[in-house]
Amino acid sequence: MGLDDKIKNAAQDIAGKAKEAIGKATDNDRLAAEGQADQVKADAKKAGENVKDTFK
Repeated sequence: MGLDDKIKNAAQDIAGKAKEAIGKATDNDRLAAEGQADQVKADAKKAGENVKDTFK
């Protein structure tokens, strides 16, 4: 996994956590769900990159 990809994935994960926290704090279920979805996407990208790195 390239450094750029790691940074982008970490940023997406952090943004997702922030969205989720803000959504929960403001009782905004949609925003909380978006935050959770962002975190899942970041985790999936990390897993995919790790698989690619394994087979290099």
